Amino acid sequence: MAGNSISTLILFIAAMLVAAGVAGTLVTNVNDLSNAVDSHSGDVTTEIDTDIEIISDPGSGAVYNANGEENVTLLVKNTGRATLAADSTTLDVLVDGVYVSSDAFTVTVQEGGPWRDGAVAALEVDRSLATGEEHRLVVTVNGAEEVFEFYVP
Repeated sequence: MAGNSISTLILFIAAMLVAAGVAGTLVTNVNDLSNAVDSHSGDVTTEIDTDIEIISDPGSGAVYNANGEENVTLLVKNTGRATLAADSTTLDVLVDGVYVSSDAFTVTVQEGGPWRDGAVAALEVDRSLATGEEHRLVVTVNGAEEVFEFYVP
C-alpha cells in the first residue's frame, strides 16, 4: 500500500510540474499578445482619428502655376478629430505616381497655429508638370489617403 501511495504522489507532483510549465508558457504568450494588441490599437486609433479632404477645385487655374514658379498648390482640410503636424515630414505626397521628398513641398496652415479639425492648410509642391495632360496627386497622413486629379491646360 505504501508503494502505491508513493507512486501516486510522484505522478501527482509530475502532473503539477507539467501544469505549472504549461501555465507559465500560456501567461507569457497571452501577455505578449496583449501588448501587441495594445500597440496596434493605438495605431488604429490614430488612423481613425485622422482624416483629410482636398478642397481645391480641379477645374480652376489656381491648382497649377505654369507661368514662372511651376508648382502645385492644394488646399487640404483636416476633417478628422486629431490635430495634425503642419510640416512636410508627416505627409507623404505622390505626383503622377512619383514620390515627392519632404524638402520639395511645404505645408502652411491658412489660419496660423496648429492644423486642428476644420483648419485648412496649403500644400505647395515644387514640381514641373506637362501641359495638356491630366495629373494625379496623392496625399497620405497617418494612413488617411486623399487622391486629387486635375488637368493642366
